Amino acid sequence: MNNEHRLLQFVQRAIQTRSYSDEEGALAALIKTEMEALGYDEAHIDSTGNVVGRIGHGPTIIHFDSHMDTVEVNDEEHWQIPPFSGEVRDGCIWGRGSVDMKSALGASIYAAARAQELGYTEGKTVFVTATVCEEFCDGENLKHLYEELTSKPDYCIICEPSSNAITLGHKGKAQTRITTHGVAAHGSAPEKGINAVYEMAEIICRVDKLNQSLYKEQGPHGTIVLSEISSVSASLNAVPSQCSIYLDRRLAVGETLERVRDEMGKLIAGKDATWDVGTLHRTTWKGKALAYEPMHNPWTIAKDHVLTQALARSYASVYQEEPTTFDFWDFGTNAITPVAMGVPTIGFGPGDYKLAHMRNEKCPVDQITEAYLVYCQLIKEL
Repeated sequence: MNNEHRLLQFVQRAIQTRSYSDEEGALAALIKTEMEALGYDEAHIDSTGNVVGRIGHGPTIIHFDSHMDTVEVNDEEHWQIPPFSGEVRDGCIWGRGSVDMKSALGASIYAAARAQELGYTEGKTVFVTATVCEEFCDGENLKHLYEELTSKPDYCIICEPSSNAITLGHKGKAQTRITTHGVAAHGSAPEKGINAVYEMAEIICRVDKLNQSLYKEQGPHGTIVLSEISSVSASLNAVPSQCSIYLDRRLAVGETLERVRDEMGKLIAGKDATWDVGTLHRTTWKGKALAYEPMHNPWTIAKDHVLTQALARSYASVYQEEPTTFDFWDFGTNAITPVAMGVPTIGFGPGDYKLAHMRNEKCPVDQITEAYLVYCQLIKEL
């Protein structure tokens, strides 16, 4: 059985192994076993629940990262093909996680093993990781992983879906919570209280106007969306004493978190309101507590950087042509952690990211095997 066929079978098994966020344990065990079968020098599960595979002992450290967790399926009866079947049909492998991102995960696992067989790992250490809870806490997983490894990669490849286009960065993110404060009163005498929901109404209008203004900026622009709203009242017969909204602000290259902080101040100006970072708290399948602060600047890597050039040569080796287009993700990834550490980071992975989180998620089989070959060649080039 050739490597490509074994790779596809592994991706199928990975899709068949449900791995919602904080429920990745079964998939972690499957991945660790596969790494061991492929002859990895080391494969273990860290205290956070990430799977860490290592090949080689050389001074140049190359890190490939993919996350194990997927979003949930709440509409299984409407899928064209069952979401945990891993069925191959019409040249694609179907199922939840096929794009985001079990196909890339499999490709990177098999690529490192193949690179070792071909002698490409001489003088290098290759880490392949399968990380947890990325859908909620992107990058937090790698913070804990790097702390335990006590090592810093020379290069990091984020294997998120890009339809196998070299991806040079992604937007920043600021998730915040605005809270208005009112005065409780009985519903029969609302004039005696201050309704926190009404206090929030004008702020909501300001959020919408801010988003419209962002769209009017020249070139790549940021966005802001109100993604959640809630209120607190003593009962359904009472004036709400508190109202909160959660905002998701995406930053284009050139925008900064300092600008976002200024925007938040203007949104609440003149109102009895406060804002803070929308910190998220999760507990991984291994019981590790995560506290994630979603405040990240955008990042990009130059086309003439040594990592970009090495990936471009690897791409050309597989596709027999130079890459003509480069991508830039709209969404956030685990890249925020290595980027913050000063590690050169780039993106490349199979599957159309527009199909991530969607019904009838599917990934072209050809892109999986091509990504496997590109990853393998990149190890040689670096």
